[in-house]
Amino acid sequence: MDLVPVVDIRNPGATSVAELDRACSDHGFFLLTGHGLDEVIAETFAAARRFFESPIDVKDAVRRDARNPLGYNERELTKRVRDHKEVFDLVDPVEGRAKHYNRWPDVDGFHDAIAAHYDACSDLALRTTELVLHALGLSGAALAEHRGDRTTSNMRLNHYTLGDPVPEDERDGLAALADVALGHHTDLGLITLLIQDDVGGLQAESVEHGWIDVEPRAGTIVVNLADCMQVWSNNRYRAAVHRVLPMTTSTRMSIPYFLNPPRDCVIEPIADVADGSPAYRPFVFRDYIDARSADNYADAGADDSQISDFLLTT
Repeated sequence: MDLVPVVDIRNPGATSVAELDRACSDHGFFLLTGHGLDEVIAETFAAARRFFESPIDVKDAVRRDARNPLGYNERELTKRVRDHKEVFDLVDPVEGRAKHYNRWPDVDGFHDAIAAHYDACSDLALRTTELVLHALGLSGAALAEHRGDRTTSNMRLNHYTLGDPVPEDERDGLAALADVALGHHTDLGLITLLIQDDVGGLQAESVEHGWIDVEPRAGTIVVNLADCMQVWSNNRYRAAVHRVLPMTTSTRMSIPYFLNPPRDCVIEPIADVADGSPAYRPFVFRDYIDARSADNYADAGADDSQISDFLLTT
């Protein structure tokens, strides 16, 4: 039995849903087929590649700054050390915030390809969330009340480099470079849809097996659970602890879509799942996302906020 099961989103049978349930309880990862996004994904990868291969002045024109957290950056921190990658971040291209925050580089076809990908993943992420909640045992009103929101979600392009992504003459005063390409962490929302190339390096922490590889498989989209899903499930399902190993012979590209709850949503264990014994106290998602993102670009001098901060003591 595969540790990271494959589920056909068009027809998830009882066996695959049972395997999904097992994986979500152990490490929080599974793979999707039947998504119908192969052409969209190919266009997205091509656009991302054109951007990351662009001259530095093209990247600098859309670089994140103190007033705007979106756009290009190659100095992001995870667990207070620098990642081995450069990134490009955006929010919903058709939502109001996009007019103020999204930055679009001068790269042929980039805007249209990325916007189409955001649309497609927004729909797929909602359907995938329903699949996870069905596996958890939800239906009817409880299922309808627990959904993500594309307007508070976000998307990222990742390019994992060979060695330090920051030029040597610009490294003075920067945080130390991590000994992995991306340090172990959990995502903060509901689920993440990830497309990755064929290079590999993504690993998940399994309760039963330790670190396991989430190997690239043609035609699949990687799904991992995030913090708010762990809270909703009252710890039955696990927010995926994951990392990326250093690149040694080739660079790597991946593109995650992070489905989040509405910003003003109160996050707490679902009553039908908690059965009168909630493991977490309620919190507003807006407050959590603000706390988690505060130290992505500068070392705040302390570990970032985690859902364990909201655990109820017994």
